[in-house]
Amino acid sequence: MPRDHYEVLGVTNKGATKAEIMKAYKKKALQWHPDKNPDRPEYAEKMFKEINQAAECLKDEQKRAHYDRFGHDEPRAGGG
Repeated sequence: MPRDHYEVLGVTNKGATKAEIMKAYKKKALQWHPDKNPDRPEYAEKMFKEINQAAECLKDEQKRAHYDRFGHDEPRAGGG
């Protein structure tokens, strides 16, 4: 199961502003950029992709609201 997007970015407050989300994203992206981790490029690339995916979701208000409501799970048609 994928990790929580807030956890990936190191954001502890789910009410964080877009600016706080982007600040956390930039910090993590710099930390895990593959060029900055030549000793473990595969792991750095995996982390970098995960960080980008989390930021893409949380910086968009509609995607973030959907994620906050459903997490990684998509709502099922028919309700059950």
